[in-house]
Amino acid sequence: MAERLTKSAARNVFYGGTIFFFVVFVALVAQSHSYIVTKSSNDDKLTADVKAGKLVWEEHSCINCHTIMGEGAYFAPELSNVWVRYGGREDPEGARQALKAWFESQPTGIPGRRQMPQFNLSEEEMDNLIDFLRWTSKVDTQGWPPNKAG
Repeated sequence: MAERLTKSAARNVFYGGTIFFFVVFVALVAQSHSYIVTKSSNDDKLTADVKAGKLVWEEHSCINCHTIMGEGAYFAPELSNVWVRYGGREDPEGARQALKAWFESQPTGIPGRRQMPQFNLSEEEMDNLIDFLRWTSKVDTQGWPPNKAG
């Protein structure tokens, strides 16, 4: 065995490694794509109300305080599971009314607690935002958030 790596051997190691890791990269991209398309897609339930709720979310900059699916600020609770926390799976109408009451009661004025501002959302805006939050609760987030409280 040679004590020194020749130019051609170094070139072969470089090209071989490049090809190997490129193949691994392509395989991982294909696997991720197939998972996203087949298992975690929730696009079939993406209604006009859900889209309007996303616009309410964006217009009022909810992401400046809250996270949704792990994205956003960590000042206020994670909201991708708020529908489940309010009992939406067992009692959808009760959860809807509870979330509306929560929106309307803000700010609570409890000393020492972070306060959510009052956005004075219309009935339609609240319904759309709740539809958006309900939709996000059905997306497969692979165990995020790590606890029920968000």
